Amino acid sequence: MSANILEHFASLEEPRVEGNKRHALLDSVLLAVCAVTSGADGWEAIEDFGQEKLDWLRKLTRFENAVPSHDCIANVVSGLTPKGFQECFLSWTQAVAMATADEVIAVDGKTACGSQDRRRAPRALHMLSAWASSNPLVLGQEATEEKSNEITAIPNLLELLGLKGNQSTLQESVEDFFSMALAGGLVGVAHDYTEELDTDHGRLELRRYWVTEDLCTLPNTQQWAGLRSIGMVERDCRSGETHTVERRYFINSIRAEATRFAMAVRGHWGVENRLCWRLDVVFGEDARRIRKANAPAIMTSIRHLCMNLFEQELSSLRLSQKRRKAAWNDGYRAKVVFSG
Repeated sequence: MSANILEHFASLEEPRVEGNKRHALLDSVLLAVCAVTSGADGWEAIEDFGQEKLDWLRKLTRFENAVPSHDCIANVVSGLTPKGFQECFLSWTQAVAMATADEVIAVDGKTACGSQDRRRAPRALHMLSAWASSNPLVLGQEATEEKSNEITAIPNLLELLGLKGNQSTLQESVEDFFSMALAGGLVGVAHDYTEELDTDHGRLELRRYWVTEDLCTLPNTQQWAGLRSIGMVERDCRSGETHTVERRYFINSIRAEATRFAMAVRGHWGVENRLCWRLDVVFGEDARRIRKANAPAIMTSIRHLCMNLFEQELSSLRLSQKRRKAAWNDGYRAKVVFSG
């Protein structure tokens, strides 16, 4: 399957009315992707990139009427539907992703703080993302109004990825199961257990992992395709006089093997460094003031796409170095954007 992004995004639905299409839809989308890859983070910067690199862009597609204005770019991007963009995004991702046995799919959310417009939208965009730890790639996204709504957005994201599920009261039931099981010393509960101890910079962290295939107390398990086990992780941290204990709960498609569960959890935690940290530090997402209509969600998806493109470029450069090189070097930029 071809990994040419122009082919995978050719099916995007045109958001503009007839008579208002001076620039081809794919021109604006490709321009935004190439510009963000090269360090542009706002509408005017995207237009400036296009003006500077028009000759290069015309080697990729026609750009018959030169570069659209920043207002035109903003109108086109904000008019796209997140669902339609996600379908194209997922099509491209499936073309470049390698099937990996025991792949860990980490689902985590991040708020784009700069997307909040207090006059029109009281809440900032909160995007739930699925991250493939082994590939590594962003597989898809689902927008939700706030972090507290993550659990209700998970089924939509799973459905987008070709999975199925119904959140119902599952999280509460998993918490109740482990609370009662631990209180009873796990007597009569078939489970596996392991623990890890880390000491770093004067901090001691003990991580305890419990995992079981005992699902008899959970509601509607038949609606979660592939659900095989549930797990709990307890992080017991001591640093000086500070002592904290945190518990997190997981549903899994793996057998109840604690060492394997621990590896999967570490892969899940990696999303915070490999995805959220990079979006903030390298792409400056929280500083962006893009707020119009669907633009925050689409631009977050474009940043995810750019991260995926850079992941396909296998040099030893750091992500920040790759982005600078894409800004300076036309050949390298072409290699990144059309890496497949």
